[in-house]
Amino acid sequence: MAAESLASRLRVKHSEMMLAELESVALRLFEQYGFAEVTVEDIAAEAQISARTFYRYFPSKEDVLQPQIDRRCAGLERALALRPTDEPVLHSLRIAYAEQVAAEDPDFLRRWIGVITATPSLVPGVIGGILMKTQLVISEFFASRLGQPNDSLIPTMLSAAVFGVIQAAQTQWFFHGGDLATIISESLHVLETGIGADPETWREAAQPGVARDARTARSRVRKR
Repeated sequence: MAAESLASRLRVKHSEMMLAELESVALRLFEQYGFAEVTVEDIAAEAQISARTFYRYFPSKEDVLQPQIDRRCAGLERALALRPTDEPVLHSLRIAYAEQVAAEDPDFLRRWIGVITATPSLVPGVIGGILMKTQLVISEFFASRLGQPNDSLIPTMLSAAVFGVIQAAQTQWFFHGGDLATIISESLHVLETGIGADPETWREAAQPGVARDARTARSRVRKR
């Protein structure tokens, strides 16, 4: 059992090292030659492996950009789990997200964003990865702390608002510099103070009366 466990841990460690190596090599080549010009064979040759081995770790060269999303997602999940349960949820999210970003390598993150910015065709896949992973973690956190289903309106809309703020904050940082963790914290603080800390106000906003108000507003527009 002990030998099997050690062998399993060694396999996991080797896999993690290979993933990190391929990610590093690919990012360097993407920066140097442009994403479109780099092939899987180029990445494999630079990493001194076969293309077949590359495909054991990534389905395509586009997927080499996903580990950054996975790392942030996993780190955020851990940070959120450590927040006090009686803490306002938006405050918990702000602190946890800033802590996770502060632990990341800003130079690597800038290079990663730079490759994506220079290759617009990559944006849908990257945004999709963030939506399916990081935003899902945020939505599930809100849902669990508010005692609501994961797919209910309030956690879904709150996580979407957070996603928009974080993307805007990262864009601000990428073009203007500064400390990303601080920028994200300050940006989420705007959301936190703008929405307010009382979850009851969010629940009231999701009540049927609000839908009636919306229908009334549409009716008034049509009458004009």
